[in-house]
Amino acid sequence: MSPRGVRRVVIAVCGLGVAGMIVSSVADDNGAALTFGLVTAAAVACLMVATAVGGPGSGGRGLPPDELQAERVEGLVRQVVAAGADEPLVRTLVREAVRLGRGGNEEVGAGVHGGRTPDPDEGEI
Repeated sequence: MSPRGVRRVVIAVCGLGVAGMIVSSVADDNGAALTFGLVTAAAVACLMVATAVGGPGSGGRGLPPDELQAERVEGLVRQVVAAGADEPLVRTLVREAVRLGRGGNEEVGAGVHGGRTPDPDEGEI
């Protein structure tokens, strides 16, 4: 079930639960009011779990938000290179932009790939 579907079901259950609590309280049936309250609380707990598991960026292609952003950046790099820019220069620009965004002066990826991003055409992993 999609996150939107889960939300709709939870909203319906909560609406019916609140109505059930009100009607049971007016009818002096504390057991029924408590039952409606517990069912409503369980529905809200399910929504919280579904949100935590799905997350806000669970749309798209099922990839984590960082992976989606990486795909967008790679697509833009390909477009700029196709328009005639020098690929190594564009990739250096992207690395420097990442470094600027992180707000640090440390080497991006230092220690992982010797301080540089490997070129996929080199066969290095």
